[in-house]
Amino acid sequence: MRNLILGSAMAFVVAAVGAAQQRGGAPAAPPMTMTVAGFADGGQIPVKYSQAAPGVATGEGLSPAITWTNVPAGTQSFVLNMHDMDVARNKTTDDQAHWIVWNIPATATGLPEGVPKGAQLADGAYQFSATGQMYRGPGAPATGPQHHYMFEVFALDMKLDVQPAAGSDAAFESRTNVMKAMQGHILGKAVYGGLFKRPQ
Repeated sequence: MRNLILGSAMAFVVAAVGAAQQRGGAPAAPPMTMTVAGFADGGQIPVKYSQAAPGVATGEGLSPAITWTNVPAGTQSFVLNMHDMDVARNKTTDDQAHWIVWNIPATATGLPEGVPKGAQLADGAYQFSATGQMYRGPGAPATGPQHHYMFEVFALDMKLDVQPAAGSDAAFESRTNVMKAMQGHILGKAVYGGLFKRPQ
């Protein structure tokens, strides 16, 4: 009799679990994550990846290796946005555009160190910064506080029909166009932050 009761109880538990899974009670997929090589999230960005590195031209720099994991199902492309959150450009809420890269292929798991200059990368992605069609390293002055640099990666359910803009505000116009086109198509997002100011 005792075995019969235990057996009935186990059957009830199994049935309840199965019903919960059918109702969408299965565990949620793990969140998308991002890592920027060379420093911990919230830590100090190495001079190596900044405008203060030896031999680096003003407004340029060596981009760090970036990786992401737990990509949402259905992802068709990625957008990377790096910006300086401490800059209020032209007295507006617009901040500094350090690197916007869009239409990164869905098969990508990151970007390598030292992405070359140029409007379009070998994989078909486009890039821009306030300096031009390239990565712009952190460059906060030594005399002020540390600036907060944020790296954001977005997984999208489509490729964006956005071409690089032209003119003196091309980077900011391109970023605005990308952000507008992304609305309603973001499947996942991950962020990673770093601090920097030039050495004394």
